[in-house]
Amino acid sequence: MPELPEVEVTRRGLAPQLAGRVISGVAVREPRLRWPISADVRRLAGRTVKAVRRRGKYLLVDCGDGHLILHLGMSGSLRVLPPSTPAGKHDHFDLEFGDRILRLRDPRRFGAVLWAPGDLKDHKLLAHLGIEPLSRDLDSRRLHALTRGHRTAIKLFLMDARRIVGVGNIYASESLFRAGINPRMRANRLSREKSGKLSAAIKHTLHKAIRAGGSTLRDFVGADGNAGYFQQRHWVYDREGMPCRRCGAGIRRVVQGQRSTFFCPACQR
Repeated sequence: MPELPEVEVTRRGLAPQLAGRVISGVAVREPRLRWPISADVRRLAGRTVKAVRRRGKYLLVDCGDGHLILHLGMSGSLRVLPPSTPAGKHDHFDLEFGDRILRLRDPRRFGAVLWAPGDLKDHKLLAHLGIEPLSRDLDSRRLHALTRGHRTAIKLFLMDARRIVGVGNIYASESLFRAGINPRMRANRLSREKSGKLSAAIKHTLHKAIRAGGSTLRDFVGADGNAGYFQQRHWVYDREGMPCRRCGAGIRRVVQGQRSTFFCPACQR
C-alpha cells in the first residue's frame, strides 16, 4: 500500500501541473471503488484547482468551494497524461484539463474519489487523524507524551493513524531500526531519550524516502510514471535472513497486527 512518502511524491508531481487550471470534464469508467464515485464528482467541470495538498495518505484537490479527496488504496497511482492516451483496463477515472488529464489507475479498486463541499476540518475521513510526522508537532516531547499509557508494541503504535498519521508498515520498521529500538517494545516504555531518537528517525526516514521517489514494491509510480527506488536502500524491510547492513547479523521477521515487521536483533535491543 502506498504510504506517506509515495503520496507526498505524487502530490509534488501533481501540484505544479494542476494548480491554477480549470477542470474541463470528468470521465468515470468504473464508479465502484472503495466508495462509489458520486454524481457530485461528475459535476466538477468549470471549477479551478487552487492547490493540491496532503493529509496523511489522502490527497486533497482544493477547488475553492470544496475538495476532491483522492486515496490510492492498496494499488493505485495518479498520473498526468496527454488527453489522447488510451485508457487501460484498470484506468477508472480521469479529471480533464483540456491539454492534459489526471488519471487514476487502481487494479484492486480500493482507492477513493470523493467530493467534500465546504470545510474539511470535520470530514469523517480526516477528523480522527493524528499529527503529521513531518510537521513540527512531532518532536521528542510530543512523542513521549503520546506513548504514555499505551501498552501496545511501539511498531503498532507508530502505525496507528489516530496518533501519528501516514507512517505505515515499511517506514515504521525503517525508523525503528534507525533509532535502535526493538519493534516489540511496549510504547509506554519509550524513554525521553529514545523518543528524541525515534522522532528524528521518523522524519529522516520519510524525507529520504521522498527524495528517492518512495518505495515501489509492486504497482506504485509517481505522477511522472517513474517508480520509486527507496526499496533499494531499506535497512531491514523485506530483508529477512539477509545480513544487517550495519552489523552483519541476520535480519529477522515477526508478525505484528497481521503485518510483517523486520528488524535487526543486534542493533535493535
